[in-house]
Amino acid sequence: MEIYDIPVRTLAGEPGDLGALRGKVALVVNVASRCGLTPQYAGLERLQEKYGAEGFTVVGFPCNQFMGQEPGTSEEIATFCSTTYGVSFPLFEKIEVNGPDQHPVYQELTKHADADGTAGDVQWNFEKFLVSRDGQVLGRFRPRTEPEDASITEAIEGALR
Repeated sequence: MEIYDIPVRTLAGEPGDLGALRGKVALVVNVASRCGLTPQYAGLERLQEKYGAEGFTVVGFPCNQFMGQEPGTSEEIATFCSTTYGVSFPLFEKIEVNGPDQHPVYQELTKHADADGTAGDVQWNFEKFLVSRDGQVLGRFRPRTEPEDASITEAIEGALR
């Protein structure tokens, strides 16, 4: 199954899917508002601004699995992201990215290895997966890799060509 066909819910709780991403390059990220890595929202938004017109989007999935660092309601998450970081990219409902209740999107994403050849569980908030225009995972970047790191921007630019 490709991730575009997997049902998701918007941050507002409406049913949806990722089908609107077909034809775009996407950076899928599990996000959190109270994490030491939360400032990565700023870099993610800059990527959105820089590459959005070329057919790129960041996609955020809030997750509270790592030390309860995303405890907010959907409304609180939306307000925090828009007022603190000016987030314009789509955010979906809070999900689990690991374990028995792992969301199907992450069941697919975590099959793919990072640059060191390691697949499996998401390590922490802000792990990033680059997905091609046709839904294939092109790269996996661990949480401490900043959004504007050359490894990510070069991969985005390559996927957009």
